[in-house]
Amino acid sequence: MKKKIFFLAASTFLLFFSSTLAGAEECDNPGGLTDTVKIGQCIGKYSGVLDAISKANTTNARELASLNAQISNLKVQIGSLEKQLEKLGGQIFEREVKIGVKNELMAAKIRQDYIRKREQSMLVTLLASQTAQKFFQDIAYREKLAGMDRETIGQISSEVVELRGQSEKLRVNKDSLAGLKTRVDKQAQFLAGEVEKANKYVSDLSSKISALSARQKELLAERTGVFATTVGDVPLADDPNARPDYNPGFSPAFAVFSFGAPHFRGMSQYGAFGRSKAGQNFKQILEAYYGNVEVRKVGMPGTIRTSAGTLAFEGRYLRGIAEMPTRWADQGGHEALKAQAVAARSYALAYVGWRVSNQNAGGSICTTEACQVYSNSKADNPGRWGDAVRETEGEILVSRASGEVVNAWYASTSGGYMDSYTSLGHATPGFWDTTSDWTRWAEGAWEVKGGSPWFYKGWYRSRSGKACGRNHPWLSMDEMADIVNAAIVVGGGGDTSGILPADANSCSGGGNGWSRERMGVEADRWGGRVTNISSISIKHGNNGQTNQVVLGTNRGEVVISGANFYRAFNLRAPGMLSLKSYLFNVERK
Repeated sequence: MKKKIFFLAASTFLLFFSSTLAGAEECDNPGGLTDTVKIGQCIGKYSGVLDAISKANTTNARELASLNAQISNLKVQIGSLEKQLEKLGGQIFEREVKIGVKNELMAAKIRQDYIRKREQSMLVTLLASQTAQKFFQDIAYREKLAGMDRETIGQISSEVVELRGQSEKLRVNKDSLAGLKTRVDKQAQFLAGEVEKANKYVSDLSSKISALSARQKELLAERTGVFATTVGDVPLADDPNARPDYNPGFSPAFAVFSFGAPHFRGMSQYGAFGRSKAGQNFKQILEAYYGNVEVRKVGMPGTIRTSAGTLAFEGRYLRGIAEMPTRWADQGGHEALKAQAVAARSYALAYVGWRVSNQNAGGSICTTEACQVYSNSKADNPGRWGDAVRETEGEILVSRASGEVVNAWYASTSGGYMDSYTSLGHATPGFWDTTSDWTRWAEGAWEVKGGSPWFYKGWYRSRSGKACGRNHPWLSMDEMADIVNAAIVVGGGGDTSGILPADANSCSGGGNGWSRERMGVEADRWGGRVTNISSISIKHGNNGQTNQVVLGTNRGEVVISGANFYRAFNLRAPGMLSLKSYLFNVERK
């Protein structure tokens, strides 16, 4: 009975949440959502329901398996009972036959006794007897026969009564057994149906959560500025407001600065520029960033298929690569341009499937920053870039480990640490790109020598330029404490369904994240909210990431992992403030 009640409760649970969520049409149509907060709330709602349903369904499935085993055992027992009843029925039938015979015998005896009493009266017996002794013998014999008949009649009567009772019990048991079999089959079907419904519901919820998560990532992409790009033909202008020496006009003030952007793998273009200005040639630059490689001159394909059409490989496509400013050649960076030419040539060949072993380029490459930027105007007038392409004609990077062309990634600015990556059998090194000790890497960073405006920057605009009314990255005490509280919740594994910015309504378009007070309430569940920050220190690791953010607060020292602070900042920071790198610093003034 308990198991049946449990499954009925599970069924009611499903019906309740189905009706609850069915009304949230906006959650069922993630493609139409433009409010990141609403998406977060939908994800939180669905995740909570999914977790509850999954737990209940796990229990249901476990109980069903147990009940199925019990039902199987019950069916075996029912089968045994059926056989026993069948055997008992046979025995009763045999007894009914025997008792039927006895009944006939008893009836005959009764008739005989009746006739005897009518036809052989005591007087007749006396007159028929020759002697008194004979008379008394006849009387005794008749009495004995009568006693035996009475005993037989009594036994037969008792057996008839007992047999009727057993027959009635047999009928009742057969009816009960048939009803039990029906109930068992219905219960098994019901339980299986409950688990099937729960499984389907869990599947539906998982699909909705996946759709909402994808939509959330899509909307947050602009805010966090996660992208893969390079310096391009025109470098980014420096933003004085994004520097640490900017005065926000209030104190205390806090700002979070990223080291580098965006993907930190392969060759750093500003690092290559710094190395070139310091006298390194293009081969030294390439070996520094790609590791165990050689620059090898090989036969090139005549053309390459691109999203802009089929182009002459050396004479048109490479001349039009717009990934590094041409003017760098006149600023001591000609070797950097040559390194870029070899890297771009190698990347393009690897992308379209050309290999040293077969030299068959059957693929196609796009002409945007998703692959490599190609510009017809650059191809028409390449300037000193054209010199770099011509001077390295036919030269590519070949891995000494794999013997294949190197899939030569590159990006603008790594922030001083290069991440390793593996492609086509070749692994690039992970290292601090500096002439200084890694604990003071910024002092001798090659990207600093190259003048990268992205080396150390506070990001407060999206890539499209949206700033949500903010003109600097600095935060007030209340704003910073709010982000720290969000990080506390993230680190504790708490509810983050409302973690998006409180100003999401004005910045992201529709809806609001939790208020600071509401976020504080959530932080209270994980040791207490932070309302005042007296000190901040950062601990970086040799792995090129910020390992810890250590804060002196009203509740004492609070230590947050770099990964949790990164996530909380990019989800909770107001406006379009964001971190581009796991290597970051927090400043207070």
